[in-house]
Amino acid sequence: MSLLFVLDVIAILIVMYLYRVIRGPTVFDRLLGLNGISTKTIILLIVIGTVYERVEMFVDISTGYALLNLVGVLAITKYLTQRWRT
Repeated sequence: MSLLFVLDVIAILIVMYLYRVIRGPTVFDRLLGLNGISTKTIILLIVIGTVYERVEMFVDISTGYALLNLVGVLAITKYLTQRWRT
């Protein structure tokens, strides 16, 4: 199984999650779609690092991206819970 095939499959999965973000009936569906896109992007970065034989650099980049995603999801969740309480 070549790495280019894996990259193609991950890109297709990202597009499927993008459909959920655009067409999601609720805000939570859209939020889960964004979280899925972020997870697949992290995997995509690791696979690209494997292709270029610089995995250690891409692991650092993907870790930073994962932390930014975590902070973003927490901020959006806090905003939504505050908005619906009032």
